[in-house]
Amino acid sequence: MPGVSSFRTFLSRAALGAPAGLLAAFTALAVAELVAGAVRPAAGPVTVVGGAVIDRTPAGVKDFAIRTFGENDKTVLQLGILAVLALLAVALGVFSLSHRRAGAAGVLLFGIVGAAAALSRPDSTGIGDVLPSVLGALAGALTLYLLASAAAAAQPTAAPEETGAGRDGWSRRGFLAAAGVTTVTAASAATLGRFLAGRHGHGAVASRESLVLPRAASPAPALPAGVQLKVPGISSFTTPRADFYRVDTALTVPRVDAATWRLRIHGKGVIRPRTYTLDELLARPLIERDITLTCVSNEVGGPYTGTARWLGVPLAGLLTETGVRPPSRGGTADQLVARSVDGMTLGSPVEEVMDGRDALLAVGMNGEPLPFDHGFPVRMLVPGLYGYVSACKWITDIELTTFDAYDPYWVKRRWARKAPVKTQARIDTPKPFARPSAGTVTVAGVAWAPHRGVSRVEIRVDDGPWQDADLAAQAGIDTWRQWSYRWQATPGGHTITVRATDGTGQAQTEQRAPTMPDGASGWHSVFVTVP
Repeated sequence: MPGVSSFRTFLSRAALGAPAGLLAAFTALAVAELVAGAVRPAAGPVTVVGGAVIDRTPAGVKDFAIRTFGENDKTVLQLGILAVLALLAVALGVFSLSHRRAGAAGVLLFGIVGAAAALSRPDSTGIGDVLPSVLGALAGALTLYLLASAAAAAQPTAAPEETGAGRDGWSRRGFLAAAGVTTVTAASAATLGRFLAGRHGHGAVASRESLVLPRAASPAPALPAGVQLKVPGISSFTTPRADFYRVDTALTVPRVDAATWRLRIHGKGVIRPRTYTLDELLARPLIERDITLTCVSNEVGGPYTGTARWLGVPLAGLLTETGVRPPSRGGTADQLVARSVDGMTLGSPVEEVMDGRDALLAVGMNGEPLPFDHGFPVRMLVPGLYGYVSACKWITDIELTTFDAYDPYWVKRRWARKAPVKTQARIDTPKPFARPSAGTVTVAGVAWAPHRGVSRVEIRVDDGPWQDADLAAQAGIDTWRQWSYRWQATPGGHTITVRATDGTGQAQTEQRAPTMPDGASGWHSVFVTVP
């Protein structure tokens, strides 16, 4: 039957063309990884294309990804890129059985896309970043051409004049041998590439391991007794490093060698521009403070907030030494733009940075040097402001400018220019849809209003009256505060709601708002069933 015969022919072509395309893609990525390992790991095609995708993704989609996948959002993106490449590789492989040159040209086109993405990255170093994508594409195109020749000739029904079988002498066994050699060669290239990429970070790892943080000239006050409630399920007052949230756009965590790191301060109103080494910062009087950080992508009741003990240099003092004055004292710059080694830009209001709060260039977190994924060797943080306007990781440049003159990364994507953290309370226990037993149930959680403090937390069960929760001791106005409430649970379904009041007497708003453009608002609630 003609239809059955055509289908079998298609399956035969797919059985040979698909592996040819996948192996060509694997070779392209392996060679690209090898070149990137030798040149600059961050220039790998998956990384630069992923970064370009992140830059061009609408803010709402990014927010959805963070809500849905959490800190795995970057892994999901990379897997998605690889999945799309695999599908396209299969299609190109089948297509190349009849159109080898066109199929190879298709692989080269992907190399051009990768090269363009590399050049578009804010941390691009120029032509060197293009090499991984271009050389990887050339290797992939040559591999596809050769494997497609072997695959086409290995088809039992193929005509010699169509496939060149008589001329090239390929057989199915020859195709399998070529595929095996390609697999081994590509895998070896990928392994060597990963080895070379690891060597790039050896200096950074060694510099962190050898770094001894000096004692703080102004240590953090001892945590008061009762700051940590003994309630199972409540968040720890000090968030362990491993549990501290990470939200950023870096697909590859920068590994910066502390010995070569520099920080430049310059711009509008800077009378004495300076460039600092890490040793120069560490030689200054350091302060240690417990500070709660919050991501603007944190939904009501969300996990993207945490408290750590930070060690660092007071930022206001550095700015004052360079001649910077806040607008309230006649300064000409109202925005501080912090730049990361990966090109990220964050804009902070100069007034808030210099109003007396403990804005820091942090070098330590919970008693040790900053982890790489939290900004080693130096990051910035400003209590009371969401991270996207204050918490620049891997900081390397501070430019004083104005809000009218420059829009940093997130503002260009329609997030608010100024973003004070909104007052929030969260129920940690019981969890949503829990089934606690009737009787006394401890409802507990945390509340935060950084740089204002928390003065009150209230609980409401169903439509009942608001009841005051018991507050744990307060460590300071820049940290969150634990709370608990002993609820006499009765059988049935119940909705438990919480709200907080900050240290100025302002109650948390009931009005629901999404995270964009300046942070979520609304009361957190959980539904539980008492059997």
